Amino acid sequence: MVSQEKLQEMQFLEQNLQSLMMQKQAFQMELSETKAALKELDNSGDDVFKLVGQLMLKTDKKKMKEELITKEKLLEKRTDTLQTQEVPLMKKLDDLRKELMETVSK
Repeated sequence: MVSQEKLQEMQFLEQNLQSLMMQKQAFQMELSETKAALKELDNSGDDVFKLVGQLMLKTDKKKMKEELITKEKLLEKRTDTLQTQEVPLMKKLDDLRKELMETVSK
């Protein structure tokens, strides 16, 4: 018989994995937007504007590029960190599923 604890653990792991994947997807989207902004910045003229709340303010192109590069590096690190957390969690969940399937088929 399948233990209630094992089922709860599997549910908990699935929820954690789903949350982790949603966070990773959000960071990947933001990273993609940041890379697109950097590309546009390289193709733009000297006049660069930054959206701050509901205002668009003129800003220094070099400073803006530095900010975007820093943001890009940070987002890449966060994505990598989530990826390293995701792999063992997926393995643990997979192992638990196999264990439960073996128990059910007995």
